[in-house]
Amino acid sequence: MGELRPLGQNLTPESRALAVALRELFEGLGVSVRRYAARRVRDAGTFSRYLSGTRVPPWEVVTDLFTDVAEHRGMAATPEAIELVRRLHRAAVETSASPRHAVEVLERQLAEADRVSRRSTARGDALGDALLDRKHRIADLEVRLNQLEAEWGAERERAERLAAAAGPDVTELLYERDRLRVEVARLSAQLQEAQVRRDEAEARCALLERQLEAVEQVQQAAADVTPAVPRAMPRILVVDDQPDNLLAMTAVLSTLDQELVAVSSGRDALKALLDHDDFAVIIMDVQMPDMDGYETAAHIKRRPRTHDVPIIFLTAMGTDPEHSARGYAAGAVDYIGKPFDPWVLRAKVAVFTGIYLEQRRLAGEQ
Repeated sequence: MGELRPLGQNLTPESRALAVALRELFEGLGVSVRRYAARRVRDAGTFSRYLSGTRVPPWEVVTDLFTDVAEHRGMAATPEAIELVRRLHRAAVETSASPRHAVEVLERQLAEADRVSRRSTARGDALGDALLDRKHRIADLEVRLNQLEAEWGAERERAERLAAAAGPDVTELLYERDRLRVEVARLSAQLQEAQVRRDEAEARCALLERQLEAVEQVQQAAADVTPAVPRAMPRILVVDDQPDNLLAMTAVLSTLDQELVAVSSGRDALKALLDHDDFAVIIMDVQMPDMDGYETAAHIKRRPRTHDVPIIFLTAMGTDPEHSARGYAAGAVDYIGKPFDPWVLRAKVAVFTGIYLEQRRLAGEQ
C-alpha cells in the first residue's frame, strides 16, 4: 500500500482529471499512502482508491490534503488552485454513479421538500390567524347589527327618526360585513391551498426519506470490489434524461442481483435494446426531449424483438386518469408517479424478473 496504484480502468474523464490533480498534490508530501492514511486516521485502501480515481472522495478529504501539502511546503495553495480542484471535484461527483452521490442528491431533494413543507406550514398558520381575526370581526359586526335591530323593535314609534339617524351607520356596517365575508372566502381558499402544498411536501419528504434509507442500505452493504453479476439474470433498462433521477433509480435498484443499463434518452434506449435481448423490464421517464416516453414506447412495441418487454412509466406529471390512460395506451404495464416509493419499484421489478426467468425456463424445456 506504500506505492500509488495505477489510475483505474474505464474512468470517466471527470474522475480521471480529479484523480490526476489529487495525485500531484499527494506526491508533494513525499510519504507513502499507508503512512498518510495513518496520519489522518483513514483506511489506506479507501484513500488509495481516491488517488486511483475509482472512488470520488468527500470534499473534506481534499481540503485536508491541501492543508497538509501547505504545511509540508510552508506555503498555502492559491485560491485559483483550490477553485480549480473544487470544479474538478464537483464535475466528478456529478458524473459518478456511486451510492454516496445518490445520497447527496436525495438529501438535497429532501431538504428542498422540507423547506416547502415548513414554508407552507408557516403560511397556513398566518392565514389561519388572519382568517380567525376576520371571523371575529364579522361576529362583532353581527352583534352590533343585532343590537341596532333590537333598538328598532323596541322603539317602533321612533322608527322613522331612528332610521334617518342610524341609516348611514347601518349601511356602513353592512358594507364592512360583506367586505369581510369576501376576504374570509379568499383567505379560506389560500389556507386550503397552503394546507394542500404542506401535505404534498410532507408526502414527498416521506418518500425521499425511504429512498435515502434504501440507498444508504446499498452503500452500507456494498463491498470494496463489486462481484460480477451472474449472466443468468436478465438486465433492467432505466431511461431518464435527468442525471439526478437516473442516479437515484439506479442506486435504489442496485440491491437487485441484476445488471442495470442506464441511458438518458429514448434513442439511447432503442439502441440498448438492439445491443441486448435479455431485458426483463424497462423503467422509463415520460417527459424527455426529442423523443418522449410515449413515442419511445411506441417504437419499442412496433419491433417484434422487443414487443413483449414490459414498460413501467415513472413520471412527475402525476397519475391522473388522462396521463395514465395515455401511458397504458402506449403499451405500459404500470404508471408510477414521482417521487417514487423505492420498495414498490423494487417489488414490481422483481415480479417482472421472475416472470422473465419462468418464461425462459419453460422455453428451455420445450
